[in-house]
Amino acid sequence: MKIIVTGGAGFIGSHLCENLLNDNHEVICIDNLISGSKDNISHLIDSKNFTFIEHDVIKPLSSDLTANAVFHLASPASPNHHSSISYHSLPVETMLVNTQGTFELLKFCEINKAKFLFTSTSEVYGDPKEHPQKETYNGNVSTTGPRSVYDEAKRFGETITAHYFRNNLVDARIARIFNTYGPRMLKEDMRMLVSFIIQALKGEPITIFGDGKQTRSLCFVDDTVDGLLKLMFKENTNGTIINIGSSEEHTVLEYAQIVKRLTKSTSRIVFNEELPKDDPQRRKPDTTLAKQLLDWEPKVTLEEGINRMINYLRDI
Repeated sequence: MKIIVTGGAGFIGSHLCENLLNDNHEVICIDNLISGSKDNISHLIDSKNFTFIEHDVIKPLSSDLTANAVFHLASPASPNHHSSISYHSLPVETMLVNTQGTFELLKFCEINKAKFLFTSTSEVYGDPKEHPQKETYNGNVSTTGPRSVYDEAKRFGETITAHYFRNNLVDARIARIFNTYGPRMLKEDMRMLVSFIIQALKGEPITIFGDGKQTRSLCFVDDTVDGLLKLMFKENTNGTIINIGSSEEHTVLEYAQIVKRLTKSTSRIVFNEELPKDDPQRRKPDTTLAKQLLDWEPKVTLEEGINRMINYLRDI
């Protein structure tokens, strides 16, 4: 198959491109590189089945381009307001790629009779009142808060996608991705686990936002990509909305302690950053649907994944 991956030079996108190539697909990676990096795909460039196109998908794709399937991953995604490539730093770009970009790609898919997968996010649940979060939960969100440039853009991207599959215009599905980690996460992203590991390896204080009691569920990138592939290619997934993530939940403080132990670091754990506005207190997916419909669940253990992440960051 000929497959387009938008955001293919990003963290998850580059792993997805690699997996698709390994499965003998022809891959067209489209990225404007505002939060992705060519370094992530440097090992793929020479493949005869790989094409890289630098392009902003809020603009129509070339009329010469065709595909059988489109994975739409393009978007800034870091919530860290200190990061220059976070959705806080790139608010307009984030809003447009998830709305106008989604619309343009769905029009392309309708013309080409191509399958479509929109990567949404657990952020659509906001600071949830339901725990764990099922796909039927409508969320507890702010339409005007600082995180809304990402949360609400993803929610509207879901709305556009749902219109297309509800009216039988495109064979489409939505993946709500929960926190994912692994090699090729950029240091500049300044995400929780990256920051913890870098600080631990340097012997610097490991900085926690708030009191560290807020929870997250981390899924290794290999497992997330496997879930996306199954959601796209399994039969009878048109119109489905599925959580992709780990159901193993820990507090942020516990993650810091795990990183400190695995790196054998002497770093102190400090609490000198305020918890950002609208930061979710608890985050854990209900993955029953993924197990039932996709026969999917994470396989990489937390310690195995964090050790692989430590080795990656130690070597770059």
